[in-house]
Amino acid sequence: MVFRLRKSRLQILQLMRITAIALVSILLWNLSGFSFCRQESRLCACLKCLTDSDPWFNYIISEAPKPFMSRKHKTSEEDFNWWKVLQGKKENFTFYNKTLQSVFETITLIADIEEPRPDRCRSCAVVGNSGNLRGSHYGPLIDAHDIVIRINRGRTKGYETDAGTKTTHHVMYPESATRLDNTTNLLFFPFKTPDFLWLLKALNPRENGAPKSNKIANKDLVRILHPAFMKYVHEVWLRRKGAYPSTGFLTVVLSLLMCDEVNVFGFGADSEGNWSHYFEILRNKKLKTGGHPGEEEYKMIDKLHKRKKIFFFKGW
Repeated sequence: MVFRLRKSRLQILQLMRITAIALVSILLWNLSGFSFCRQESRLCACLKCLTDSDPWFNYIISEAPKPFMSRKHKTSEEDFNWWKVLQGKKENFTFYNKTLQSVFETITLIADIEEPRPDRCRSCAVVGNSGNLRGSHYGPLIDAHDIVIRINRGRTKGYETDAGTKTTHHVMYPESATRLDNTTNLLFFPFKTPDFLWLLKALNPRENGAPKSNKIANKDLVRILHPAFMKYVHEVWLRRKGAYPSTGFLTVVLSLLMCDEVNVFGFGADSEGNWSHYFEILRNKKLKTGGHPGEEEYKMIDKLHKRKKIFFFKGW
């Protein structure tokens, strides 16, 4: 019994030590790019705001369209024609617009992005699903953020030490769907027109004879990523490499608009070079990143880290 108590205490101390080291690292990293000269105006209350003194970053962010869909921010036919290629089949622009009309009539979408304020620092953790989270002990550090964004089938139960427990926003599309609690914001990434029809059914299960408990998310906390934003990420950030951006990389770029301070966890290959998930046993070591350019995305995330725009926790 005494041995177990000592072991438990040692584990808690180890977690506290890792979290403290990580927090100090972020502080020193932020200070290394912070000017102590008098600053006439600050966009946010962080030690270093994302748009501080970096022409390259400011330009690439200024090119971004509004990220979320709304009645006012409609899809152009040019953006639709780029987006429909992702589906691998012909899609009709008229049918797409009719489907969207049904969405707008049924769901009150959240479309606005909160602007930075000089009295606030919104810290965000973007948590990917890489196997490099295993053994990282990043859990308490992830939970310390104001906003925690998880992606696809990312989970916390049984992985609290490495992945944390907190989720404020969850990214998904139909094939990667997981049921959310009533307080978690759904960030829905559609890749084909039927995805919108799936969303309507998933948010209104009673209309299909299913019990209310089968609802996928709170329909008052839904944002839908705009096809124009996907196109922007593919063309501007990835320079058209790969067939399309991954949900993970789309989320990283999106977080740069949603947050004042961004820290990224669980991206890239594990320590053995395998592209795996922390919650799965890897059986196929030849598994790659599919149609999206994983290596290019990783390089861009690393570039953002080196330019002190984000802090990239690599796990190993």
